[in-house]
Amino acid sequence: MGIKVAKFGGSSLADAAHFAKVKSILLADADRRIVVPSAPGKRSSTDIKVTDLFYECNKLAGAGQSMDDAFEKIVVRYHEIAEELQITVDLDVHLEEVRKNIKLGAGADYAASRGEYLNGILLAAYMGWDFVDPQDGIFFDEEGHLDSEKTQQMLSALLAGHSHAVVPGFYGCDTHGRVKTFSRGGSDVTGALVSRAVNADMYENWTDVSGCLMADPRIVRNPEPIRYVTYRELRELSYMGFTVLHEDAIFPVRMAGIPTNIRNTNDPEAPGTVICYEAEDYESEYMITGIAGHKDFAIISVEKAMMNAELGFGRRVLQALEEEGVSFEHMPSGIDTMCVVVREDAIDGKKERIIKRIHELCAPDSVEIHSGLALIAMVGRGMVRSKGISARLFNALMKAGVNVRLIDQGSSELNIIVGVDNLDFEVAVRAIYRAFVVKEPRW
Repeated sequence: MGIKVAKFGGSSLADAAHFAKVKSILLADADRRIVVPSAPGKRSSTDIKVTDLFYECNKLAGAGQSMDDAFEKIVVRYHEIAEELQITVDLDVHLEEVRKNIKLGAGADYAASRGEYLNGILLAAYMGWDFVDPQDGIFFDEEGHLDSEKTQQMLSALLAGHSHAVVPGFYGCDTHGRVKTFSRGGSDVTGALVSRAVNADMYENWTDVSGCLMADPRIVRNPEPIRYVTYRELRELSYMGFTVLHEDAIFPVRMAGIPTNIRNTNDPEAPGTVICYEAEDYESEYMITGIAGHKDFAIISVEKAMMNAELGFGRRVLQALEEEGVSFEHMPSGIDTMCVVVREDAIDGKKERIIKRIHELCAPDSVEIHSGLALIAMVGRGMVRSKGISARLFNALMKAGVNVRLIDQGSSELNIIVGVDNLDFEVAVRAIYRAFVVKEPRW
């Protein structure tokens, strides 16, 4: 029997009905032996997340004001779940301990983590599984960064004696023994760390969507789902705005070679998207895996005759940006031209200083900054084996009346990035999708 670690987001554990769904999913596969719950999310668009209520309690307590009304909402929320599911656990003992600690100034991290902590206690009682507190197995260093080596060692030992366990997400322990939360990724990171600690066969991340889509559904109507994607492809897509999991939540399982399966709690039969280290065994019917992009970039264009023969020219251009705290995104260049792509908001209020400094450091023939650029990345492991990809891409954009202002292709041939005017962004994405995924328009 293998091991699957299943993480469920706040929307998947918002109320008793969702708890019942989660239990059904966990019991449907004997390999699902460890579950990582988030705090209860919103039950409706007007509802308040339990974590937000805990933040409010901490804020009120810190200001010397009564937090009783806010905390009572939390008490009611958890009791409703327990009573509807007939969970026999003394919630009041845990709730009163949390209330007392928040009033005594346990801090924002402690308060924010209690949603997961209490949900973990409830779910463990509901499932009849062991409750394992991540404060005993996930550790942060003095700077507040995850202590990966210590966590791997201690978490592995902590979970070794449990055949079935509930491990709340979002938090661990700092060097002083206090609760410390993750700044980003939350329960997703916990799930990945637990998966690595037990050397799981699969990390299942259950949410309210059925995996990843090949394009933004706000731009392309009913885009096709992505069945398999490699971690490298996902990183390329995420960099260009493809929001699935944060990099911190991917790193532990990627390094351990453990695949991640994005699944939908409300549609458990859907296969979702599998994120794996290599996907050669999973052939896609499409040449590309996905399309993603962002608006509001700018191009800093530097021209100088014989630039290619001038040692250190590129370094000095980048030095001018570094001095202003600006990082670059891409850097296509020619013999006498160097272009640096940056985010527009990164150079707001700095353009004149950057141009002046490039002139001082490089003595170029000209420096210009062109704004209003959108970048679109077409990503796919299958592109390297397919001929005519670029021709097909540019033909599609030409037919759509889109002018290409920038072209950049990585040496791995995993992606092609094109720059277009902001106003052409949506038209370009739809044109690319139509050319590579469907024969007829879907919008």
